[in-house]
Amino acid sequence: MSIEVGSKLQGKVTGITNFGAFVELEKGPTGLVHISEVADNYVKDINDHLKVGEEVQVKVINVQKDGKIGLSIKKTKEKPVRQKTPREKSESFESKMNRFLKDSEDRLASLKKHTESRRGGRGAKRG
Repeated sequence: MSIEVGSKLQGKVTGITNFGAFVELEKGPTGLVHISEVADNYVKDINDHLKVGEEVQVKVINVQKDGKIGLSIKKTKEKPVRQKTPREKSESFESKMNRFLKDSEDRLASLKKHTESRRGGRGAKRG
């Protein structure tokens, strides 16, 4: 039976290396989950995430001509869609840009004020 790219399947971890984990799929063949496809965050040690014999859900991300199957665990999880706040829904690009420029100018003015007084610039008392 052929394995199709994009399909989600169950499998069992059969081996772990420093670069990934081998997973035997429910339909028979074995594929590789590269260490970068284990979790959304950085994986330093794959053994912190997977154990031999563990059942996992994987997504087929590629099938090479020589039969090698690339798998992903992190792509099986749906990322939550962030809801826009009422302000984000109604605010135009121009108003966002104006607000950004005003905030930026305020921060820059505050920064200049504090650095000039420390260096003895304008407004600093000289004795």
